[in-house]
Amino acid sequence: MAGIFVYSEDLALAGQLLTPALDLKRSLGQPVVALTADAASAAALAALGPDRVLVLEAGPASPEALAPALADLLQREGAQVVLVGGTLRGKHVAAHLAAVLDAGLASDAKALAPAEGGLGVQRILYGGLAVSEEVLAYPAVVTVQARTFLPPPPSAAEVAIAPQAVLADARVQVTRVEQAAREGVDIAASQRLVAVGRGFRTREDLDLAAGLAGALQADLACTRGIAEDEHWLPIERYIGISGQTVKPELYVAAGLSGQVQHLVGCREAKVIVAINSDERAPIFEAADYGIVGDLYQVLPLLTAALAR
Repeated sequence: MAGIFVYSEDLALAGQLLTPALDLKRSLGQPVVALTADAASAAALAALGPDRVLVLEAGPASPEALAPALADLLQREGAQVVLVGGTLRGKHVAAHLAAVLDAGLASDAKALAPAEGGLGVQRILYGGLAVSEEVLAYPAVVTVQARTFLPPPPSAAEVAIAPQAVLADARVQVTRVEQAAREGVDIAASQRLVAVGRGFRTREDLDLAAGLAGALQADLACTRGIAEDEHWLPIERYIGISGQTVKPELYVAAGLSGQVQHLVGCREAKVIVAINSDERAPIFEAADYGIVGDLYQVLPLLTAALAR
């Protein structure tokens, strides 16, 4: 039976994948099946409206170890579209699935729709400078990054949750799980961010941005140079093409030029406010509001105004 399948080891992302999957269901007339290796996540996924949830029973296994079993299952089920969460591990799984299914693979899709000859996929290329439109013949495997789509609204429909025994690849075993040490907050989940760049002269000057962030109840973020070159902020706060991708309600860019490598990580913010003394800085082309001025004067004024 043909179908549209979604899989991610990240529950929140798996839920987000159901939004494009349900849209495709309306066009293709095929059922949506959510796959999870976490039995505790099955009910949460079922509440978002797929037709079925299959719980992969393989014992403790990494997503990579599940890839061969997933490929076998998808072949037997006749999957036409497979949406995989675009995490590092998810992309590993997606590549394996595409190879076994002899399917086309598109990564980091922004939009999906049926097209003549297969599945139409839109992707952002060259750090946001171009949009690629591709058509993948069925079956098609596509990865989607977190927060590309919002999860669908809860559904009251009854959804079958069924166990699915699978055999994990014994060559890949989970021997220990250890939480990675992180400094500070998860900025990917922040709704307000104040991002800093090389316009700040010293590390101590970041207190100006921290003051504004406090007044806005926002978190601090930064460019790659501030995190990797200056080491003024943890690398987890670095936004850009090889750093974090964020989608906050408010993004205040202070003292950063707005190179495309940075903008690709924040371009989907709802409102971007730029503060820069160079009126020709690229950040102003992406900003909704801009202040041309010295951040050493502007930030204290803004912080004081917000405090009143």
